[in-house]
Amino acid sequence: MKLLSVVTPCFNEEENVEDVYSQIKVVLSGLPDYTYEHIFIDNASTDRTVARLKKIAEQDKNVKIIVNIRNFGWMRSPFYGILQAKGEAVIFMASDLQDPPALIKEFIKKWEAGSKIVIGVKHKSDENFMMFGIRKFFYFIMSKISDTDHIKDFTGFGLYDKVFVNIMRQLNEPNPYIRGIISELGYDRAEVEFVQPKRLRGKSYGNFYRLYDTAMLGFVNQSKLPLRLASFIGFGVATISLLVAFGYFIYKLIYWEYFIVGTAPLVIGLFFFSSVQLFFIGIIGEYVGAIFTHVKKRPLVIEKERVNFD
Repeated sequence: MKLLSVVTPCFNEEENVEDVYSQIKVVLSGLPDYTYEHIFIDNASTDRTVARLKKIAEQDKNVKIIVNIRNFGWMRSPFYGILQAKGEAVIFMASDLQDPPALIKEFIKKWEAGSKIVIGVKHKSDENFMMFGIRKFFYFIMSKISDTDHIKDFTGFGLYDKVFVNIMRQLNEPNPYIRGIISELGYDRAEVEFVQPKRLRGKSYGNFYRLYDTAMLGFVNQSKLPLRLASFIGFGVATISLLVAFGYFIYKLIYWEYFIVGTAPLVIGLFFFSSVQLFFIGIIGEYVGAIFTHVKKRPLVIEKERVNFD
C-alpha cells in the first residue's frame, strides 16, 4: 500500500482544524489502496489550535504535529512541512477549507496516470472581489516579466510526487517561492480547476502586506526585469536630461540678455529625478535583501515540539 502525506500549515485556526482533519479523513478512508499521514505544522499559534490538534493526535496516530518555536512566515513554514513528509506523494492544502478536500481523489487519479505534479487552479473565487482582483493583477504581471512560465491562480494547493519533493530538499532555499520552483524545475504538471469557496470561520491573515511580501518574493526570485528596467530608464532619463541641458545652454547663448530659466524647471526636475532614484533604490534593496537572507543560511524553521513522529 502506498503512503500518502497530507501537509496542512496552520496559524490561529482553532475553528477550522477539526473540520479539516475530519473531511480529509473521510476522503482518504475511501481510498483502500493507500495509507496516509496527516502532518499539521503550526506556526506558533496564539489561540487553542495546538491544543485541539493534540487532542486529535491522541485519538488518531495518523495525525502528526510540528509546532514551530515562533512564526516563521507563510512561505517558510509550509515548505518545511512538505520536506518532513515521507509519502510517495505529498498533498499540500491550507487549513481554512478554501482548498476543497474533495479534490484529493482527482489529484491522485491524475498522479496515478503519470503526472508528477498535480495542482489546483482557482479560476473563480467567492472571496472578497478586491483581494481576488489584486491577486489576478499580480498573476498577470508575473506572467509578463517572469523568466519562466508562471502559474496563474495557484497558491500551492496540489499533489507533489516524492521525486519532486526530493529535489526540493536539495535546493537549500531560505525563503522559498514554491510557485516559481515548480515552473523553474520544468516538471510536467496536470491542473485541476476549482471554484475557491469563501472562508466560513476564523480570520484570514492574508492581508495586503503579506500579499506584497509574496509579490516581491516572486519578482526577486523569478525575474531580473526590474533591475534591467532600472538600467534602461536610468540611461533614458540621463539622455533626455543631457539633451534638455544642452538645449537650455544653446538657448541661453542665443538670448543671453532675455532668457531666464526660473525655479520651476529646477524644482520639477529635482523631484522627478529623486522619485526615480528612490524607486529603483527600493527595487535594488529587495534583491540585496534576498541575497542577504540567502547568505545567512538560517534554517527554514526551528521546531518547538513534535507529536506522533516515530
